[in-house]
Amino acid sequence: MFTLGDLPRRSARVHANKEAIVFGNARLTFAQFDRRVNRVANALLKLELKKGERIAILSENSDKYLEVYFGAAKAGLVIVPLNFRLTNEELVQIVQDCEPVLFFAGAGYEGVASTIRRQVRSVLEWISLDSSIDGFVYYQGFLDGCPDLDPLVELGEHDLAVLMYTGGTTGLPKGVMLTHRNLLSATFGMALGWQFSQFDSTCMFLPLFHASIWPVFVCLLVGGKVILVRRPELGLILEAIHNEKCTHMNAVPTIYNWLLDYPDLDKFDLSSLRLIIYSGSPMPLEILKRCMNKFGKVMAQGYGLTEAAPLVTMLLPHEHVVDGPGARLLLSAGKESAPVEVRVVGDDGFPLKAGEDGEIVVRGPNITPGYWKKEELTKEKIRDGWLYTGDIGRLDEEGYLFLVDRKADMIVTGGENVYPTETENVLYQHPAVHECAVVSAPDNRWGERVQAVVVLKPEAAVTEEELIAFTKERLAGYKCPKKIEFWDHIPKTSVGKLLRKDVKKQFWKGMERNVG
Repeated sequence: MFTLGDLPRRSARVHANKEAIVFGNARLTFAQFDRRVNRVANALLKLELKKGERIAILSENSDKYLEVYFGAAKAGLVIVPLNFRLTNEELVQIVQDCEPVLFFAGAGYEGVASTIRRQVRSVLEWISLDSSIDGFVYYQGFLDGCPDLDPLVELGEHDLAVLMYTGGTTGLPKGVMLTHRNLLSATFGMALGWQFSQFDSTCMFLPLFHASIWPVFVCLLVGGKVILVRRPELGLILEAIHNEKCTHMNAVPTIYNWLLDYPDLDKFDLSSLRLIIYSGSPMPLEILKRCMNKFGKVMAQGYGLTEAAPLVTMLLPHEHVVDGPGARLLLSAGKESAPVEVRVVGDDGFPLKAGEDGEIVVRGPNITPGYWKKEELTKEKIRDGWLYTGDIGRLDEEGYLFLVDRKADMIVTGGENVYPTETENVLYQHPAVHECAVVSAPDNRWGERVQAVVVLKPEAAVTEEELIAFTKERLAGYKCPKKIEFWDHIPKTSVGKLLRKDVKKQFWKGMERNVG
């Protein structure tokens, strides 16, 4: 029975003295990292917490973040990684929903934690990861006196390991439940598909609260090295790859676009990179070609979602061809990865023929058992073992998947999910707004941007800048409109329902697909 805690446990046996984690000046071997994870697990067990109870963490990337992540797994507890880009109000909603018993706050987020603290009652201990602060238990003190021996808590592969919150169609976040089996199945599939080995090292700069944590799992599985960067700052990323000779990086298309335009890019030696994966949203074709010209035949794509932990399909480096018949695959998301099965179905749920557009559905041991406290949503999204992704696509005769659109109205901007209803609800709070619609629009920087269309009340006046600033006071920045157009009216059905797709079409005219 293999569980998340077995990743550091096994590698400590097989690769004991090999470097596992690098973060700033900290360099930990697999044996050292596993012992630190054990101390966290024993500190948690010392509190007599019950199996399956939740532990929340709000922090940027660090070695301590991973210690808590895997310590919780070894103790039989559920980690809830929180998105630090959310507003305090959004974080309070999540914490109230999952009812954690412990809350870990990283450097710079202790104040946010204190605000949350005033509105929740479930948390027994508030722990600061990086400094001693009044009202918090300091992390080092939390570990004092705890042994570094493995507690060897008995767990099953179907036990819940991670509760990962993502956007909700109603504007409220939903908790995706991921079991040990889900995470390990995806990890084995990605290690196999991307051909990771103990000689690989990943530059991990995407936030660990996201499903993009997967390269950490893969490297710990095979004995590779994880080089952690606190946040996705271009200079820090390039320095890490240059200094540590990283062989792998994974990012959203937006970051690759920024990297290509970085003024000092050529000062860094990036020749060690053998695999550069883009995911989170489709890569604009021109940016992809620029990447291939700069980095060579090392580009690869992963399509997935949190509910799939996260990978569904892969487009491998040898399938990235610029010229000839194979060039059509640059618009593809690749083929299904082990151990996932992919179908495209019609409204009746039956598989469609090659070339026909329908909803993408997936199944496999990596697929979530459902959503936290949301039985109806679980029944709606998971039917007969198949997860209905809400994405529209087609399969060709060779099994390549092509994304066409989204069945739902979700926007993916810079790799983050935004549901229009949430942004619209805030716009409607402004006294000058009569009607509004929020859609995705193509954007060279973000892939897709949050685009708003607003109808003002008679004789009301407000500028685009004022409305954007209004939303930024109430929403996480990535959920706010990047641009706003003022229209005389918004298209509706005969019964007055907003025709959001008709609005969206105005911004995607002439494009080959309706996702960025």
